[in-house]
Amino acid sequence: MFAVTSIYAGLLAVFFVGLSYAVTVRRRSRGISLGDGEDKRLRALSRAQGNCAEYAPLGILLLALCEAQGAPTVALHLLGIMLFAGRLLHARALLGPKMNLPFRVSGMVLTFLALLLMGFGLLLHSLF
Repeated sequence: MFAVTSIYAGLLAVFFVGLSYAVTVRRRSRGISLGDGEDKRLRALSRAQGNCAEYAPLGILLLALCEAQGAPTVALHLLGIMLFAGRLLHARALLGPKMNLPFRVSGMVLTFLALLLMGFGLLLHSLF
């Protein structure tokens, strides 16, 4: 049960822990327990982690609901890939040597598109 969702939930969990670890290491190395201490790298790491925390749980929940409703396996994988790729691109955009706007926009577009497709799909399936 929830075999497809489990793949993307697992990937996103490992990715999130990696981001969290990077934030922790940066905080400890700079002696900053709260806020960003005006450290630009810590600010970028914190936002990459925070953004993942804001969008990944909803994406996983929607993917699980789509899977429970019997969505085709191929569609579930495409949506999961979109969600995961979106989070990767967004984090990469923030964490590179220089902020990469095309990656950031692409990451958000993929994430929003996956969330919207799943949301509308669930609504349509429930109403009709």
